[in-house]
Amino acid sequence: MCTAAQVLIDKTKLTPARILTAYVTIGVILTAVGLYEPIINFAGAGAAVPLTGFGYSLAKGVEEAVGESGWPGAFSGGLSACSAGIAAAMFFGLLAALVRKAADR
Repeated sequence: MCTAAQVLIDKTKLTPARILTAYVTIGVILTAVGLYEPIINFAGAGAAVPLTGFGYSLAKGVEEAVGESGWPGAFSGGLSACSAGIAAAMFFGLLAALVRKAADR
């Protein structure tokens, strides 16, 4: 997956942000059509950790929340399922910002 992203960066005019967003979206779409679960079962953490895995977690959270509480779960399920990862990313981003001195430009 990383190699494919690097090729896209090198050979197209896509920005890294667009590629990252596309990976999350691909993870959601593959989960919705039932294709990402076999990939997770085969590759394990190699498929669960990258951005497509984040999309998978979002989609599974929404699916479970809709099953439990109906359509309102579509708005809260994804955030509930990924809240630990989002909180960790924010915490370590803050920590890195506090440790690293900003460069003068």
